[in-house]
Amino acid sequence: MTANDKGGLTARYFDLHEHDHPEGGSTMLGFWIYLMSDCLIFAMLFAAYGVLGGNYAAGPGPKDLFDLKLIALNTAMLLFSSITYGFAMLEMEKNKVGSTQMWLFITLLFGGAFLSIELYEFSHLIHEGAGPQRSAFLSAFFTLVGTHGLHVTFGSIWLITLMVQVARKGLIQSNKRRLMCLSLFWHFLDVIWIGVFTFVYLMGMLR
Repeated sequence: MTANDKGGLTARYFDLHEHDHPEGGSTMLGFWIYLMSDCLIFAMLFAAYGVLGGNYAAGPGPKDLFDLKLIALNTAMLLFSSITYGFAMLEMEKNKVGSTQMWLFITLLFGGAFLSIELYEFSHLIHEGAGPQRSAFLSAFFTLVGTHGLHVTFGSIWLITLMVQVARKGLIQSNKRRLMCLSLFWHFLDVIWIGVFTFVYLMGMLR
């Protein structure tokens, strides 16, 4: 900014030139902000489970309900899905549409297996009379695990949508950016599930 005084009047000049911004920068920033807000949601759900997880109302507890072998298998499905998504991102960087789509499809299969096992677990618990209305422990359990399952469902739908977009338009820059956002989301769900597996299932069996 400069100033020239002429006859008591001051003329000011400002730099009005636009500055360059990286393409998609605002998208990634906005998505990181969303992930942080999601972290707060899960933090509150974990806190609620920590408070209510020991209130069985004279009903069944974790040792009576949880099948660790089944849950370990379910955990493996989600971990494998993160690995295969990583392979998809590597192929994306090489601009290989076919192999990217293949790894995305395998990721979708692992995600579907995870959801199927979780739905089986929920239906089995409800059939045994251990539904969310049975006790505070089960209410907190179904809310926490169910919220994570809904996120995986949303991520799977998002994954299918991106596969269709890649099939139609290829690995254009906007599709790469969307795949990167979904990668962050998918790995985030993986980290949250490790917390669920440890805090809910493993520690529950030790109570």
